[in-house]
Amino acid sequence: MTSRKEFLTTSGKVIAGLGASSFLPAGSFSILSNKSPNDQIVCGLIGCKGMGWTNLRELLRADDNITCGALCDVDQNVLNERAAEFESEHSYRPKLYKDYRELLENRDIDAVIIATPDHWHCLQTVHACQAGKDIYVEKPVGKDIAECDIMVKAGENYGRVIQAGQWQRSGLHWLDAVEFLQSGALGNIRVAKSWAYQGWMSSIPVLPNQAPPAGVDYNMWLGPAPERPFNPNRFHFNFRWYWDYAGGLMTDWGVHLIDIILLGMNVDAPNTVMSTGGKFGYPNDAMETPDTQQAIFEFDDFSMIWEHAAGIDGGPYGRNHGVAFIGNNGTLVIDRGGWEVLSENESVNGESRAIIQDVETTQSNGEDLLNHMKNFVECIRTREKPTADIAITANTAIVASLGNIAYRTGERLEWDHSSRAITNVSHANDYLKTDYRSPYTFPVI
Repeated sequence: MTSRKEFLTTSGKVIAGLGASSFLPAGSFSILSNKSPNDQIVCGLIGCKGMGWTNLRELLRADDNITCGALCDVDQNVLNERAAEFESEHSYRPKLYKDYRELLENRDIDAVIIATPDHWHCLQTVHACQAGKDIYVEKPVGKDIAECDIMVKAGENYGRVIQAGQWQRSGLHWLDAVEFLQSGALGNIRVAKSWAYQGWMSSIPVLPNQAPPAGVDYNMWLGPAPERPFNPNRFHFNFRWYWDYAGGLMTDWGVHLIDIILLGMNVDAPNTVMSTGGKFGYPNDAMETPDTQQAIFEFDDFSMIWEHAAGIDGGPYGRNHGVAFIGNNGTLVIDRGGWEVLSENESVNGESRAIIQDVETTQSNGEDLLNHMKNFVECIRTREKPTADIAITANTAIVASLGNIAYRTGERLEWDHSSRAITNVSHANDYLKTDYRSPYTFPVI
């Protein structure tokens, strides 16, 4: 067993110059035994500012025998704020960490929520697996395709439960809609559309580089990403719009909605993908990723379309986000608020009649994330695969990543899912795995 002193010494060496994947050798930590329904589960939160905080609150609601033992964030300001808020709500104070590796060394922690920027998901998930923790990781699970695959391998190798934050898979109205789709009532599905028109996304003004805010460990925030001067546009929420850390709306919202198409159509990956778009809404702002994008994915029997637009809400079917399954008999439309079916018409004896009966909007009960956390807790106890298991959600992240690779190369790509290769444009394969900044190294399982 690695002692605390040895662990912290190794952690310091990682920052000083050793590969980050080497600090937690396989077998360094005992693997937790199954938890009975009455056993307390102690969780830790890594990344406290945004969805991480929401996730923690829902996890604590999901089961009376869940407690929070630790909070971790590289921003001391966020950490102090959340600690005070937590103590006010729960009358106790979790342990506080700025380095997630010290949190993982805490054997009292059974499970962790990882809600850091996308470029950190892979390393932290692998290290948490090696430390014997079960994991709830935010979406998209990996920043690139190689990361997605190694995260799946880590979960399998270390026997961990890994639930990803694609919580539509636990939403009752989403599942009801998929059941209706798979009944065949819509006839042959020829096109499945998904979209995110996000009116709340305003233009990001260009700002000069500056010193990191007091209390922020910026070197740790960068982690394996390229070294760059601190810029407030790249920090906290807006990291999503920079290729160093994420993939824009294509992967941020795309994994949620494309996931429902893959589930509903019972498919894994497309044969080809092409994409276009650009900075058409805000051509001179600081965002790198496209504010407007369309991608077309070709499967054996249908096409899938993704589209997004920042700063406007005028999406298809009057919804600013959603999925539409377009069949010969009608179209099923669904978003986080509910779902409906719109019939096609046919001519019968000279009269236009609906082919199938319309289904009026069936509303969501608003408990999708809570249901998702209940499923996570149940699987920690039973060791079953969760609803949004890492293998499922990594596959979805791979599909969304292909949309970005097609956009960045400007090519129509032919994809071999079994060999994880783009077969017709060799240089496009350079995007399948990004380089890690020294001293961080890509995990080896």
